[in-house]
Amino acid sequence: MSEQSLCDIGLIGLAVMGQNLILNMNDRGYRVAAYNRTGSVTTAFLAGEAKGTKIVGADSLQALVDQLASPRKVMLMVKAGKAVDAVIEQLLPLLNDGDIIIDGGNSNYEDTQRRSLALQQKNIRFVGMGVSGGEEGARHGPSLMPGGDINAWPEIKELFQAIAAKTEQGEPCCEWVGKNGAGHFVKMVHNGIEYGDMQLICESYHFMKSALNMSNDDMHHVFAAWDKGALNSYLIEITADILAHKTDGEHTVDRILDKAGQKGTGKWTAINALDFGVPLPLITEAVFSRFLSSLKSERVGAAKKLKGPGPLPANATVEDLEQALLASRTISYAQGFVLIQRAAEQFEWDIDLAAVAQLWRAGCIIRSAFLTDIRAAFTNNPQLQNLLLDDHFAKLIDNAQPAWRKATCDALMAGVPVPALASALCYYDGYRTATLPANLLQAQRDYFGAHRYQLQAGGDDTYHTEWQE
Repeated sequence: MSEQSLCDIGLIGLAVMGQNLILNMNDRGYRVAAYNRTGSVTTAFLAGEAKGTKIVGADSLQALVDQLASPRKVMLMVKAGKAVDAVIEQLLPLLNDGDIIIDGGNSNYEDTQRRSLALQQKNIRFVGMGVSGGEEGARHGPSLMPGGDINAWPEIKELFQAIAAKTEQGEPCCEWVGKNGAGHFVKMVHNGIEYGDMQLICESYHFMKSALNMSNDDMHHVFAAWDKGALNSYLIEITADILAHKTDGEHTVDRILDKAGQKGTGKWTAINALDFGVPLPLITEAVFSRFLSSLKSERVGAAKKLKGPGPLPANATVEDLEQALLASRTISYAQGFVLIQRAAEQFEWDIDLAAVAQLWRAGCIIRSAFLTDIRAAFTNNPQLQNLLLDDHFAKLIDNAQPAWRKATCDALMAGVPVPALASALCYYDGYRTATLPANLLQAQRDYFGAHRYQLQAGGDDTYHTEWQE
């Protein structure tokens, strides 16, 4: 092929996300080579969605690589795990020093760390890039979170910022995150926050439905109104749409089994929070709530045997619930950003948290007006320890606090499970409490295990007491 006809990038993996990213790149004027392990998928794509475009197909990895301009850029959109390693091993003999591999799947950041180091030794530049926005985002503008070999960024920056979502100000939701596994770590936390947001919304829906006896149409109007205010976000918007949708005259949401699925990134977030010693109760409760929902047959049996409380307090309101949701969402983001901070410190990633908020302002699943204020908080104070310490969010929480507490109590008194709302409130109260009962806990540990303790007076010295003298 002539130099002019060579492709700007090759993409491996033609599931819906891969196809839509290719079409997005084509729309932005980039020439893309497409390959799928099952050749019939490539053929169908070229004859269907890609027909009439500059997209070219390849029937082998060698053919794909041969069609790429140097330095070659190959993006993988294959299933996370062993499949990524297998494709990389097949590609390596075909690539030259300085070529670039981009993993756009939902890979575990630890795998990305390992691959970055291994490929660096082979003079291949590796990028682990979080991609958020689903099928629609991939087609028209996703949020992209690239990390890995910084030397690859100048070669791919223009392309990926071109296909990324844009804010209302025209800023691309794609910026370099940090070295080795930083991009995939930030994407993992994004998904953890997504779990939290979805659980909070579902608890609000449950409260309105079971405690306030609101119809789907009533709830549709509430969520639609919330989307025009401080709670404006993609997830609030689609919840309003879902509650209004009907199939054969029946509300579609009522036909869906209450048994949640998950792909694992929320669980990874919770596990890493435990590993780093970061309190992340809201997101962890969201993961546990999905586990609890899977016990459908047990819950049906328990509902026949176990009794709940009496009637709901008469003064419970949707307005209180709105404030509870707003405050709890603040807690969810605060916990997520603390986890990113802790990982960045440990791995020396030098992540710009204001830039992370910018990446999520459009294109991704948790996109919301809320992120503009988060970006401002970390721009004003890059060393901010916790989002709750920012003046704007401290005031937001303070204003919402009475309604937040009341709505949470109302739900508990009505027997409506609100683990995420309640854990958010407990985290807030724990974080703002100067003296917690951990002194008693340390005494207990020293009593039964001689684990020793420090004194309130200060210093690093530890002490042991013979409690049964």
